[in-house]
Amino acid sequence: MVKRTPLYSEHIKLNAKLIDFGGFEMPVQYSGIKQEHLAVREHAGLFDVSHMGEFFISGPNALGLIQKVTINDASSLVPGKAQYTAMCYEDGGIVDDLLVYMLGDDSYMLVVNASNIDKDLEWIKKQNSMNAVIENRSEQIALIALQGPESVKILENVTDVNPEGIRFYTFETGTVAGEKDVIISATGYTGEKGFELYINTKKADPVKIWSELMSAGKDHKLEPAGLGSRDTLRLEMGYALYGNDISKDTTPLEARMGWLTKFEKGSFIGKEVLLKQKREGTSRKLMGFEVLEPRNVPRAGYEISNEKEKKIGFVTSGNQSISLNKGIGMGYIETEKAVEGEKIYIHIRKRRAEAIVAKPPFLKK
Repeated sequence: MVKRTPLYSEHIKLNAKLIDFGGFEMPVQYSGIKQEHLAVREHAGLFDVSHMGEFFISGPNALGLIQKVTINDASSLVPGKAQYTAMCYEDGGIVDDLLVYMLGDDSYMLVVNASNIDKDLEWIKKQNSMNAVIENRSEQIALIALQGPESVKILENVTDVNPEGIRFYTFETGTVAGEKDVIISATGYTGEKGFELYINTKKADPVKIWSELMSAGKDHKLEPAGLGSRDTLRLEMGYALYGNDISKDTTPLEARMGWLTKFEKGSFIGKEVLLKQKREGTSRKLMGFEVLEPRNVPRAGYEISNEKEKKIGFVTSGNQSISLNKGIGMGYIETEKAVEGEKIYIHIRKRRAEAIVAKPPFLKK
């Protein structure tokens, strides 16, 4: 059965086009993907991302469990700070990418992808030999993302904290629209200045928060934005999407996540395989590319070849960049060709479109 978020009634009022995404009935667009995309780049957009999963891990062994299952070093966190990371299987394949929030001493929140909630929870529980306390609160946490250059001005009208003072990848807990205990995090998936608001629905009303943000944003050209523009926005920044760009069949070192992988932190699942890859190199890399020929739009699954028509990879994400007005994408390419400026060819339907390997982000901020 498809689930609905607490904001479903708002999407109906706004005549959103709804789709099944990660087991949830989610808005893919309201006014249109292009309009919503440009609103976020130029002004602000409001997203319902309540389908994401939230696990709370606590107790004296909470950090030990997180260190075991993730590749980044969570010991560098302090209360009020968040970290981007990933979990790996023993063979180095990616279980999921996620955020880790340090809420307090021995208290953390993990934010995982909607389609992976059950799988991730089972995986973490399986690794919990140290008996940390694990709570899945995904169904009681609503998540609203306010993204765009006007986001600070909009949010400061409805909160008791100073949004400008919340630095990137840090968070504060405060009141929003009169609703208490909201986690206000300077994070997002668009590449713009913005915030993600974690709302415990047992303590606060997400509909009220959504409505007041929409009202406060009227003078700042705020628009409700769906998953369609969220995808076009993240692609322009080269942000990986689980299930497309990263999966159980890809490793962090193949996926340009080596900077996240802290080998010096001690033991973690997948470390030995990743160390071997680091020493020996990988046969392929996740790279970006820009299509040089107009009106040629790359899509996931399309073949990538060299000048001799030999297959050297495949597209994992692709679209027409709304901001740049050209085809862009990401894909796995044989390492020797995965070099900035290298000419490659994308097989779009029955023809080959010339492209050039580029290092994301495509949109330089």
